[in-house]
Amino acid sequence: MNKLELIATVADTSGLTKGDAVKAVEAVFDTISAALKKGDEVRLVGFGTFSLSKRKASTGRNPRTGEPMTIKASSQPKFKAGKGLKDSVN
Repeated sequence: MNKLELIATVADTSGLTKGDAVKAVEAVFDTISAALKKGDEVRLVGFGTFSLSKRKASTGRNPRTGEPMTIKASSQPKFKAGKGLKDSVN
């Protein structure tokens, strides 16, 4: 399922117009992104938890030349499925 299919499903399920469903889905994505950017965790009981994982700076190798290079530290978004979501797919 891609984003457009998600929006269409949300519109059909909720009775919203497609325009309102687009706004709703975008608002959810924007809110989760903003919370993670602030360093907060988004916990949706029964569905899962969105959080940030910190990666330390490390040394890697350039695949073309084999030269050592530094990989800077970064933050990576992470999702851990909750019990309700796990149970619904098994």
